[in-house]
Amino acid sequence: MATTINENYNKAHDAYEPRPGGLGDAADPETARGPTAADTDEVVGVTLEEIAAQSVHWYSYFTTVDFWAVLALGQVLALCITATNTFTTFLGNEGTSIPAFQTLFNYVLLILVYVPAMLYRYGFKKFGRIVLRDGWKYFILSFFDVEGNYCTVLAYRYTNILSAQLINFWSIVMVVLVSFFILRVRYKPFQIAGILVCCGGMGLLLASDHLTGSNGGPGVNLVKGDLFALLGATFYGLSNVFEEWFVSRRPMYEVLSFLGLWGVIINGVTAAIFDRQSFQGATWNGAVGGYLVGYTLALFIFYSLAPLILRMASAAFFDISLLTGNFWGVIIGIHVFGLTIHYLYPVAFVLIIIGLVVYFLAGSMLGDSKKPWLGDNQEDGVAGIGTAKLRALNLARKKGMVIASETEGERGL
Repeated sequence: MATTINENYNKAHDAYEPRPGGLGDAADPETARGPTAADTDEVVGVTLEEIAAQSVHWYSYFTTVDFWAVLALGQVLALCITATNTFTTFLGNEGTSIPAFQTLFNYVLLILVYVPAMLYRYGFKKFGRIVLRDGWKYFILSFFDVEGNYCTVLAYRYTNILSAQLINFWSIVMVVLVSFFILRVRYKPFQIAGILVCCGGMGLLLASDHLTGSNGGPGVNLVKGDLFALLGATFYGLSNVFEEWFVSRRPMYEVLSFLGLWGVIINGVTAAIFDRQSFQGATWNGAVGGYLVGYTLALFIFYSLAPLILRMASAAFFDISLLTGNFWGVIIGIHVFGLTIHYLYPVAFVLIIIGLVVYFLAGSMLGDSKKPWLGDNQEDGVAGIGTAKLRALNLARKKGMVIASETEGERGL
């Protein structure tokens, strides 16, 4: 392996040797053009091999900044989801239940923040071309996202908490299946084991809720609620995989811009159809306004950070990271709502964290950041924050195999 890497390194480095023909020379245009995209892809492939070959122990990836960043990021996202659930509870206590309408402001904020950045980078002409070429794909992503949110909220209206949370496991199953069959992801035994351990931890949380009688009771219409929960989990699984595919290929500001643009339309229509009566009967005061602001900010942070974990890890790791949200919800419930904690909760939390660690056992130093659908050299991917391609390019620059100006066009947030 080392010999192969060194040979490839020398070959790729030769492609970046200064070529004849400066400003004062009558150089041939072909020789003065500089490195091609194929040269860049080859350098990325070489440095990716070099990074992957650094793994010499089963725990090597745990010693990297990337692992701890991904682990911490997953818990920040779980806290964001917990915060949105808490603010939704506050709204319900005030007599305001508008699940579709309250999410509308998040999509508006995505537009206000990310669309100007996209237009600054692209201009209106390129923006128009992207709408014509990829607009329908972003519509599908936004539809899955919006309806996943709405169906899940509806599920909690009709079924009990225990039943809805059990069905939410289907989201993880959907992610694994879609990633395996469509994106050609091949899970290692430790990754499957990590997912199962996390699910076992979540099972303890649900068992604790059942033992303490906090599973929400019999429910209004269990069959109807369970169907909504199953539909919501399906939409969530599809949207997470689809978003991982998008953010690995396109800049984050583009993905989040279109998620906001289509989300406003789809969510607005959903709210107009299903939230009209709830909106008219809702309570509107300063407290409700504050809860809506808190809900929107927490959800906006969640949407802004999610692409990073999808790039650095995967949709599967993203889903199992959110399982700790129940634990954080109880911690908040103790201090805010006066709830008591069952002894199984800390055990379950530790079990989920162990599962997250097991997921990366015996993996490469790249973790899940190298995506199989982008090609061996990640040539179909964007060199954005958290991607394996950017990491490879940075190593290539450090070694003098490529200079920054030559890859500016490859980079994207």
